[in-house]
Amino acid sequence: MKELKSLQFLGSELQEHESLRASAKFQIVPCPMEKTVSYGSGTCLGPNAILQASQELERSPICESGVFTQDPIDCSVDHKTCLLELKKRNERIVTEGHFPVILGGEHSLTWAAVKGVSEAIGQKIGIVQVDAHADLRDSYQGRVHSHASVMNILVQDGHRLASIGVRAICEEEKKTREKYSVFFQDAGELVRANVSSIDLPSDFPEFVYLSFDLDGLDPSVMPAVGTPVPGGLSYYQSIDLVKSTLKGRTCVGMDLVELSPSQADIVSPFTAASLLQELLAFV
Repeated sequence: MKELKSLQFLGSELQEHESLRASAKFQIVPCPMEKTVSYGSGTCLGPNAILQASQELERSPICESGVFTQDPIDCSVDHKTCLLELKKRNERIVTEGHFPVILGGEHSLTWAAVKGVSEAIGQKIGIVQVDAHADLRDSYQGRVHSHASVMNILVQDGHRLASIGVRAICEEEKKTREKYSVFFQDAGELVRANVSSIDLPSDFPEFVYLSFDLDGLDPSVMPAVGTPVPGGLSYYQSIDLVKSTLKGRTCVGMDLVELSPSQADIVSPFTAASLLQELLAFV
């Protein structure tokens, strides 16, 4: 059995010089946020479950680039304070020349993560969103900063959005898609035709932030999410789709959100950790 280093992503495989904060390319920020969940609960447990599961992964080339896991965001305080702390951390990570990786936690955190990266770079960026839901509502259950409206805030702020794998969307969100020229490839088309590669519009920004909601995967692959929707993407299909969207562009940050683990399910956290390792290998 590998020695457990529970607070470091891939800690069991990292050599000491590969886990130094000052030199590690990848800066992991656990953000156990659970403020606006509306169906299943447990996203506050997601980051730690992913970190624990990552101890069982095999060593990969990303270790040589360096991986440092920061202390978790304190999510016991109010929602706005959590978001502002995450924004501040992401801005600092990018300014110092590292790559931020946020482990959620619910999807509302993406607003702060993108804002921090964008302000560090000094320009609006593109967002590639893998998700079962469009997250384009004006608000949800009285909250503007909701997991169901996070992409709406970002497109209103001037960021371009490419949405992949959606299969739960309301009429309000369809209108928002049209208003803000959101590029989308929904799951029905992708899954039925077994599509594994897509091309973003030629005018989509060069700098891209990846937001991967784990419910974008089919529940047969990823059951431990707060809002599971049938008809989702497969594991390798999702990886290939993301890789194709990043071709010719620069990924400047990412998040992996909405894992809601349970004690009876060790597959989902391990799948999430494995997926993250695969995504970091080409970003």
